[in-house]
Amino acid sequence: MSAVALPFPSQHRQVLLLALVLLLASVALLLLGVSVGSTGFESVRNMLDDAQALQIVREIRLPRTIGAWLAGALLGLAGAVAQGLFRNPLADPYLLGSASGAMLGETCALVLLGVSPLAAHWLVRIGLTSAAFAGAMLAVLLTLLLAKGVQHTLRLLLAGVVVGVVLGAVSSLILLFNPNLMQAMQSFMLGSTAFVDWTACALMASVLTVSLIAAWMMSHVLDGLALGESTAQSLGLRLPQMRVALVAVLALATGTAVAQTGLIAFVGLAAPHLVRSVVKTTHGRLIVLSSLMGAVLLMAADILARWLMAPQELPVGVLTAVLGGGYLLWLMHRHTGRGAGL
Repeated sequence: MSAVALPFPSQHRQVLLLALVLLLASVALLLLGVSVGSTGFESVRNMLDDAQALQIVREIRLPRTIGAWLAGALLGLAGAVAQGLFRNPLADPYLLGSASGAMLGETCALVLLGVSPLAAHWLVRIGLTSAAFAGAMLAVLLTLLLAKGVQHTLRLLLAGVVVGVVLGAVSSLILLFNPNLMQAMQSFMLGSTAFVDWTACALMASVLTVSLIAAWMMSHVLDGLALGESTAQSLGLRLPQMRVALVAVLALATGTAVAQTGLIAFVGLAAPHLVRSVVKTTHGRLIVLSSLMGAVLLMAADILARWLMAPQELPVGVLTAVLGGGYLLWLMHRHTGRGAGL
């Protein structure tokens, strides 16, 4: 009788409750994000009477805060897809070498154009972003070529590691011969949302929409892979084609986020873990919840990075690495004590 009286099963209620909490947290952090900066809360209080304060909030703080949400959502989505695709809870969005490829693309653009990644001109920003995105896509293609397709997950994983190391070494070699670029590349290598504008937000929002729809439509493949390779094949799933499509979604989401905010660690890895620690569900819901969780994590980290040393700020990538590394160490310690794996 009690089961009939309930409008939703328990799992559905947990999913809806978590989604609601994450959405409310996003709204609260958005309001907080537009209030935190070098000028403090004064810009928000005076923005109705002061044109400069209004411009600070509308053109700097608001797109930066929304951009952090969107980049975190892309990384959270990519993390959920990567962990489901590789059937490994330690998989993260950068496993296919996209991060190293994006860094190489940015480095080559700086050398060829002779500009700084901190340049404010919109045309320069678009050029650097395009170079980083092209580098990320090239890295994924090299990974697929080296792995001879996506049929063997372990080979694909190892190929991604090799490509990432090699492209990272090439970037370091270029920087070695161009030491004047070392300081300029810090914002990209350490991760920063300081230069996200409305154009970047529009791009990330478009890619997030496409990636979410595509990943949701293919989530049943990840559910099948979770049961094992042979089981997935027995269900009639077209694994080779679906793997290619999932890798494309993973590369698109990761490359877009990295091109806009640089290398931000642990968000894509931690977001699916946090969701699974709260609710056990299918990959379709996991992808959406991981996207929301990643958005909240990066937005909160960005606000914290601006507030801790105000009026100066910490690189958000460094902060997420410290907090994410601490979380994973705690997670490993907890599961080691129980005699279980991650």
